[in-house]
Amino acid sequence: MQRFIKINGKVRANVICPAGFMGVMNTDKTGENFHLICDTKVPFAFIILHRRRPSYKLCKVRKIFVDTKGIPHLVTHDVHTICYPDTLIMVKDTIQIDLENGKMTGFIRFDTGNLCIMAGGANLGRIGVITKRERHSGSFDMLHVKDANSNSKTPSISLP
Repeated sequence: MQRFIKINGKVRANVICPAGFMGVMNTDKTGENFHLICDTKVPFAFIILHRRRPSYKLCKVRKIFVDTKGIPHLVTHDVHTICYPDTLIMVKDTIQIDLENGKMTGFIRFDTGNLCIMAGGANLGRIGVITKRERHSGSFDMLHVKDANSNSKTPSISLP
Protein backbone atom coordinates (compact mmCIF):
# COMPACT_ATOMS: atom_id res chain seq x y z
CA MET A 1 0.00 0.00 0.00
CA GLN A 2 1.59 3.25 -1.15
CA ARG A 3 -0.70 5.74 0.66
CA PHE A 4 -0.79 8.42 -2.04
CA ILE A 5 -4.36 9.65 -1.55
CA LYS A 6 -5.49 11.83 1.33
CA ILE A 7 -9.14 12.13 2.32
CA ASN A 8 -10.02 15.27 4.31
CA GLY A 9 -6.32 16.00 4.82
CA LYS A 10 -5.42 12.58 6.27
CA VAL A 11 -4.11 9.39 4.68
CA ARG A 12 -6.84 6.76 5.01
CA ALA A 13 -5.86 3.10 4.69
CA ASN A 14 -8.98 1.70 6.39
CA VAL A 15 -11.75 0.60 4.01
CA ILE A 16 -14.32 1.15 6.77
CA CYS A 17 -13.62 4.91 6.69
CA PRO A 18 -14.51 5.91 3.10
CA ALA A 19 -14.93 9.34 1.54
CA GLY A 20 -18.38 10.85 1.89
CA PHE A 21 -20.51 13.77 0.77
CA MET A 22 -18.49 17.04 0.56
CA GLY A 23 -15.29 15.09 1.20
CA VAL A 24 -11.99 16.57 0.05
CA MET A 25 -9.53 14.26 -1.70
CA ASN A 26 -6.05 15.16 -2.84
CA THR A 27 -2.95 13.44 -4.16
CA ASP A 28 0.42 14.92 -3.33
CA LYS A 29 2.15 13.02 -6.13
CA THR A 30 0.12 14.57 -8.97
CA GLY A 31 -1.09 17.68 -7.12
CA GLU A 32 -4.76 17.12 -7.96
CA ASN A 33 -7.52 18.15 -5.56
CA PHE A 34 -11.18 17.07 -5.67
CA HIS A 35 -14.46 17.72 -3.86
CA LEU A 36 -16.90 14.80 -3.72
CA ILE A 37 -20.49 16.00 -4.21
CA CYS A 38 -23.86 14.64 -5.32
CA ASP A 39 -24.77 15.02 -8.98
CA THR A 40 -28.09 14.81 -10.81
CA LYS A 41 -26.84 12.14 -13.25
CA VAL A 42 -24.78 9.87 -10.96
CA PRO A 43 -24.91 9.51 -7.16
CA PHE A 44 -21.44 10.99 -6.59
CA ALA A 45 -19.22 13.17 -8.76
CA PHE A 46 -15.78 14.70 -8.35
CA ILE A 47 -15.25 18.43 -8.83
CA ILE A 48 -11.66 19.31 -9.69
CA LEU A 49 -10.25 22.17 -7.63
CA HIS A 50 -7.71 23.94 -9.85
CA ARG A 51 -4.51 25.45 -8.45
CA ARG A 52 -5.60 25.71 -4.86
CA ARG A 53 -5.20 23.42 -1.95
CA PRO A 54 -8.50 22.69 -0.23
CA SER A 55 -8.21 23.94 3.32
CA TYR A 56 -11.78 23.48 4.50
CA LYS A 57 -14.88 21.35 4.09
CA LEU A 58 -18.56 22.00 4.71
CA CYS A 59 -20.53 19.80 7.12
CA LYS A 60 -24.21 19.66 8.07
CA VAL A 61 -25.01 19.75 11.79
CA ARG A 62 -26.92 16.60 12.76
CA LYS A 63 -27.09 16.83 16.55
CA ILE A 64 -26.32 19.25 19.39
CA PHE A 65 -26.19 17.88 22.92
CA VAL A 66 -24.74 18.50 26.38
CA ASP A 67 -22.76 15.64 27.93
CA THR A 68 -22.82 14.54 31.57
CA LYS A 69 -20.15 17.07 32.58
CA GLY A 70 -22.12 19.97 31.11
CA ILE A 71 -19.96 20.43 28.01
CA PRO A 72 -21.93 21.25 24.82
CA HIS A 73 -21.06 19.18 21.73
CA LEU A 74 -21.96 19.39 18.07
CA VAL A 75 -22.03 16.34 15.73
CA THR A 76 -21.88 16.70 11.94
CA HIS A 77 -23.00 14.44 9.08
CA ASP A 78 -19.52 12.92 8.78
CA VAL A 79 -19.20 12.31 12.55
CA HIS A 80 -16.98 15.27 13.40
CA THR A 81 -17.59 16.17 17.05
CA ILE A 82 -16.84 19.73 18.12
CA CYS A 83 -16.79 20.82 21.76
CA TYR A 84 -18.04 24.25 22.84
CA PRO A 85 -19.69 25.31 19.54
CA ASP A 86 -21.17 28.75 18.97
CA THR A 87 -24.54 29.08 20.72
CA LEU A 88 -26.16 30.49 17.55
CA ILE A 89 -25.65 27.21 15.65
CA MET A 90 -28.76 25.04 15.30
CA VAL A 91 -29.44 21.58 13.86
CA LYS A 92 -29.42 21.56 9.99
CA ASP A 93 -27.03 24.54 9.80
CA THR A 94 -23.80 24.19 7.80
CA ILE A 95 -20.41 24.67 9.42
CA GLN A 96 -17.01 25.18 7.86
CA ILE A 97 -14.26 22.94 9.26
CA ASP A 98 -10.56 23.67 8.77
CA LEU A 99 -8.89 20.47 7.54
CA GLU A 100 -5.49 21.20 9.08
CA ASN A 101 -6.55 21.41 12.71
CA GLY A 102 -10.19 20.18 12.68
CA LYS A 103 -11.56 23.41 14.19
CA MET A 104 -14.75 25.13 13.13
CA THR A 105 -14.11 28.45 11.35
CA GLY A 106 -17.61 29.61 10.42
CA PHE A 107 -21.23 28.64 9.89
CA ILE A 108 -24.18 29.30 7.59
CA ARG A 109 -27.75 29.34 8.87
CA PHE A 110 -30.37 27.05 7.31
CA ASP A 111 -32.69 29.88 6.29
CA THR A 112 -34.64 31.26 3.34
CA GLY A 113 -32.52 32.99 0.71
CA ASN A 114 -29.53 30.67 1.18
CA LEU A 115 -28.14 28.21 -1.35
CA CYS A 116 -28.77 24.50 -0.75
CA ILE A 117 -27.92 21.17 -2.35
CA MET A 118 -30.32 18.25 -2.16
CA ALA A 119 -28.52 15.20 -0.80
CA GLY A 120 -31.20 12.55 -1.17
CA GLY A 121 -34.35 11.48 -2.95
CA ALA A 122 -35.45 12.05 -6.53
CA ASN A 123 -33.86 15.51 -6.67
CA LEU A 124 -30.40 14.30 -5.60
CA GLY A 125 -27.68 16.77 -6.52
CA ARG A 126 -29.90 19.70 -7.45
CA ILE A 127 -28.68 23.09 -6.29
CA GLY A 128 -31.03 25.98 -5.65
CA VAL A 129 -32.09 28.85 -3.41
CA ILE A 130 -34.45 28.24 -0.49
CA THR A 131 -37.55 30.36 -1.12
CA LYS A 132 -39.92 29.14 1.60
CA ARG A 133 -40.04 26.62 4.45
CA GLU A 134 -43.35 25.17 5.62
CA ARG A 135 -43.15 23.81 9.14
CA HIS A 136 -45.44 20.90 10.03
CA SER A 137 -45.06 19.99 13.70
CA GLY A 138 -44.55 16.29 14.34
CA SER A 139 -44.14 15.52 10.64
CA PHE A 140 -41.98 16.40 7.66
CA ASP A 141 -41.12 20.01 6.89
CA MET A 142 -41.62 21.09 3.29
CA LEU A 143 -38.95 23.20 1.63
CA HIS A 144 -39.53 25.24 -1.53
CA VAL A 145 -36.34 25.46 -3.62
CA LYS A 146 -35.88 27.37 -6.90
CA ASP A 147 -32.94 26.35 -9.11
CA ALA A 148 -31.05 28.34 -11.79
CA ASN A 149 -33.61 27.41 -14.49
CA SER A 150 -36.43 28.81 -12.30
CA ASN A 151 -37.77 25.30 -11.73
CA SER A 152 -39.43 25.04 -8.34
CA LYS A 153 -38.99 21.85 -6.29
CA THR A 154 -40.67 20.95 -3.00
CA PRO A 155 -38.69 18.26 -1.19
CA SER A 156 -39.47 17.20 2.34
CA ILE A 157 -37.05 17.50 5.25
CA SER A 158 -36.96 14.67 7.74
CA LEU A 159 -36.81 15.27 11.46
CA PRO A 160 -33.28 15.27 12.92
